[in-house]
Amino acid sequence: MSTTSAQPQPPDLPDPTDPAAPTGSPAPADPPDAPGLTDAPALTDPPDPPGSPAPADPPVAPAPADAPAPADAAEPRSKALRAAFRGFAAIETVGNKLPHPFWLFWILAGVVAVLSAVLAAAGVSAVHPGTGEKIEVLNLLSRDGVTMAVEGAVENYAAFPPLATILTVMFGIAVAERSGLFSALLRRMVARVPGRYLTFALSMTAMVSHVAGDAAYVTLIPLGALVYRAAGRSPVLGCIVAYVSISAGYDASPSLTTTDVLLSSISTAAARTIDADHVVSPVANYFFGLASSVLVALVITLVVDKVLARRPDLEPDEPVAELSADELKAIEVTPRQRRALRVTGLVALGYAAVLAAAMIPASSPLRGAHGGIVDSPLISGMALVLGVFFAVLGTVYGRTTGTFAAARDIVAAMADGTRSMAPILVLFFAISQFLAYFKWTNIGNVLAVSGAETLRDLRLDGWTVLVGIAVLITLMNLLITSGSALWALAAPVFIPMLMLIGIEPEATQAVYRVADSVTNCVTPMSPYFVMALGFVQQYRKSAGIGTLASFTIPIAAVVWVVWIAFFVAWYLLGLPFGIG
Repeated sequence: MSTTSAQPQPPDLPDPTDPAAPTGSPAPADPPDAPGLTDAPALTDPPDPPGSPAPADPPVAPAPADAPAPADAAEPRSKALRAAFRGFAAIETVGNKLPHPFWLFWILAGVVAVLSAVLAAAGVSAVHPGTGEKIEVLNLLSRDGVTMAVEGAVENYAAFPPLATILTVMFGIAVAERSGLFSALLRRMVARVPGRYLTFALSMTAMVSHVAGDAAYVTLIPLGALVYRAAGRSPVLGCIVAYVSISAGYDASPSLTTTDVLLSSISTAAARTIDADHVVSPVANYFFGLASSVLVALVITLVVDKVLARRPDLEPDEPVAELSADELKAIEVTPRQRRALRVTGLVALGYAAVLAAAMIPASSPLRGAHGGIVDSPLISGMALVLGVFFAVLGTVYGRTTGTFAAARDIVAAMADGTRSMAPILVLFFAISQFLAYFKWTNIGNVLAVSGAETLRDLRLDGWTVLVGIAVLITLMNLLITSGSALWALAAPVFIPMLMLIGIEPEATQAVYRVADSVTNCVTPMSPYFVMALGFVQQYRKSAGIGTLASFTIPIAAVVWVVWIAFFVAWYLLGLPFGIG
């Protein structure tokens, strides 16, 4: 799921119970132009402008009696598939009734206030098993609580761990993205790949694209359709492979991303309610994420090439002509761009070499207090290291290609990237206040201690507890599609609770990343589900929610089972999830 932006509400869609319900008015007979790499297509029925009243459902014109039905317009033969589509309809109905995450966290803050008053009046408390300290629930509606909420509002927001870190990284990523570096790199990775390796290459490219955040969807989904067309395969399948690889493997990447910075900062804040000195670094899950990216890409490749590629309904509505000159240009990387990529690659290696050389001396200022690496400024300041890294690469690429003609263009790119962060900055204000109230009332600590005692009494193995949490997060992710919002809600409870039974925050965060990723590709609440459907409809006008879900459900189910099994094996073997 997306973790760097507040998710907008998806527009109205066709009936989810019909896997191939046509949407809107029929399109012209001529095939559409190839989608660009920076503009997402609109669905056949565009969404209403914000704030406008919902229009009445338009009458549906009956189809002529002799009109042939589309290949995928029939009811699904499988009872299980029909049940799944009904489930999607229910999820969409319930999810659409949920308020925006901004208001959801204020509602939860109100619940915390009322609950704290009730629990404080009842004298609810717990004893910290480590210190023996008595922890009492404090009343947020008392004089002290109201004073904290009013006087501390600005400090609560300013001290919210992800706020500054995510902005620092995004400054650099904005430069790299707006220079054209990410688009050229992704195109270079999938262009001219032999057909037998195309699915894995596209899926693995999607794993790398996570560094670009949500921009990966807009860039890679249409690119997937084009490269599949160039290879003589179904562009519909290319869209689906790209979409599923980005979304189902969102928290798996061979490189560090903004997700690492965002989740680790929330995890650190939660862990410090139990251990004031604990730090979850941005590289705390790097080893697991690196291995997972290859695993997920392999699983997606096997499911797609061995099962989904054999479906009879993959062909577009009309025969797809050979790629035009403009479409080939959209895939290929120009000689100037290739040269810029080579120069940028050398600079990236040089950047890494300089950091490595600076860490060699035991007395290096980049090492920790006692010469350590885990507690070094390089690790704790990873947000700055990543931000500068992407800014340098974007600047080099932009200057080499001519995208950036002057230094002011780099600043403009940073400013433009910051504007795109406005929704998450608004959401962070609500999250920061909720977490501050939750922490002040001690409800989280009491819940963690009580939950840990219950788990001890049940005598469950650590991996069993973690798998149970994965199931819960997976279900929650169907409705709450903002990764940062979901982790901000779950971390203050799960991390302290599991720390008290000996499970490290790094393991809890790792299993969260698995559960948070897989169902991204199947929930109709995700705006990127809507986006992917729009791309598919460019080739299959009759495609509906059920059409896309019938492709994504099998992939998500297999990926979930294999990835969870992989996590359990990793955990039982005692392998480090990352550095730190």
